[in-house]
Amino acid sequence: MTDLVEMSPGRLPASIAAGELLSLAAGYHARTVRPLGTREASGHLVKVYAIEAPGRVVGGQEESAALRLAADHLASGGARGSLGLAVLLVHAGGDGDYVLVHTWIEGYMSDLVVFTGPAGGTGRMRPGRQGLAPCVWEAAVLAHERNAFSEYVLDGDGELETRLRAWGDDVLRGEVR
Repeated sequence: MTDLVEMSPGRLPASIAAGELLSLAAGYHARTVRPLGTREASGHLVKVYAIEAPGRVVGGQEESAALRLAADHLASGGARGSLGLAVLLVHAGGDGDYVLVHTWIEGYMSDLVVFTGPAGGTGRMRPGRQGLAPCVWEAAVLAHERNAFSEYVLDGDGELETRLRAWGDDVLRGEVR
């Protein structure tokens, strides 16, 4: 077992990739998030977002392909304890395209699948490697969605339909960092 020690001034732990971290920081920028509406797919209400790197746009073709991927994934949602609500992120990234399907499941938990593919190749998306998690921009949208789910569905008042409408109406838009 490793002892916990305070960080020494002027000395970083050996595993810190200082050059890579500083390179990431230098290239860090805002990305545009656009809500694309709430749809139904495989019996789920799916709130859809586009995330766009500078110079990239999510168009109708990419959105349709992502919805097909989501519908295929959500078709087996019952086996994973799905509660019928999902968020779909269609990310036109700087290094490729990503589709994330985030589903609320039993026990206050969630299910996440990440699909990856070449830039402009939404039709060639494949499941990402095991352990792949959202990037910083995707995580910003999912953080918003966690709050919307908690506020309107879990803590909300009134009939379920009213709560779900409020959840669907609460969207993130603009730039995220």
